Amino acid sequence: MHGDPSWVGPLTGVALGLPVFHIMEPEIKTQISPEVFNKHLALMEIALDVEKIAEGLNRVRHRNK
Repeated sequence: MHGDPSWVGPLTGVALGLPVFHIMEPEIKTQISPEVFNKHLALMEIALDVEKIAEGLNRVRHRNK
């Protein structure tokens, strides 16, 4: 599926080709100061399966190349 997932907007079916990252991916996490990460995201990192999220995103990225 590409474009607007609600299928009602002007971008319905239009793939914009924008890179998408999850905040817990190492490439993004390293850009956040440790203080901010610990205050706002550390608990979420414990609760989420970060590895599985990254695997899913990588599958989609490679499929859409």
